[in-house]
Amino acid sequence: MSLGAGVLAMSIPSPSESTWYLGPVPLRGYALAIILGIVVAVWLSERRWVARGGTAGDIQDLAIWGVPFGLVGGRLYHVATDSGRYFGEGNNPVTALYIWRGGLGVWGAIALGAVGVIIGARLKGIKLLPVLDAIAPTVLVAQALGRWGNWFNQELFGKPTDLPWALEIDAAHRPSGYLDQATFHPTFLYECLWNLAAFALVVWLDRRFRLGHGRVAALYVMAYTLGRGWIEMLRIDDVELSDVGGLRFNVWTSIVLFVLAAAYFAWSARRHPGREDSVHTDGRPAGGPDTGREMSDVRGDVAG
Repeated sequence: MSLGAGVLAMSIPSPSESTWYLGPVPLRGYALAIILGIVVAVWLSERRWVARGGTAGDIQDLAIWGVPFGLVGGRLYHVATDSGRYFGEGNNPVTALYIWRGGLGVWGAIALGAVGVIIGARLKGIKLLPVLDAIAPTVLVAQALGRWGNWFNQELFGKPTDLPWALEIDAAHRPSGYLDQATFHPTFLYECLWNLAAFALVVWLDRRFRLGHGRVAALYVMAYTLGRGWIEMLRIDDVELSDVGGLRFNVWTSIVLFVLAAAYFAWSARRHPGREDSVHTDGRPAGGPDTGREMSDVRGDVAG
């Protein structure tokens, strides 16, 4: 057996199919990964929110606003930063709507998703910062699960490598210049594992220090961008804004957001130490079932 064949035998295979049919209905791996991430995040957020003093069902109501806004924002960001794939000579602009083929920019999803949450929170009389602190860590879980959609689509992988956990990519999905390579860094897996570890860390810090006033959300931004920065440097996919001053555009975005989040965390810790007494705009006291006592069961591990 040649060395190349040996490396391939130890590598991670890519799915041979990304779409299955239930009668005439297509089931796409990318969409299933995104949906699973959303469902798990909403479930975890609901538990964290109730433990923080909110009302059961609030998060599901906010998701009605946040999820559609987030999907639209994610797609708009992707199309805006990679418009050459959809517009111009030889391209069909209608394909910009084909979200099932992949292409959701996390920054756009978070930004517009937050707008949806803001609208929903105002309508329900919920303070914004406490609910963002409840939701933010669970977004890491949604992102971790959603990244498996890239595995199904054989996209957004990293540089060639012969590591035992290298990812096999079919020739049809390799970028020009890498057609003679067979295995690449599984950046989807790196980000999945990083996000799950970051989720555990942020939840532990929240529980240990009883963080409030948006500091959990700031920690989420710092933890995510810290990982996204080095993972992004491994990727080889071409986008129009891929190189700004020698760094990929998303690396610059990560750097800027990390600095802003760190500055906000420091400012908030000085200005508003501790956690909010109420999560409602009418001043009702926080009264979740776990408020004011340590939680020793599994729920405490996700509730913070």
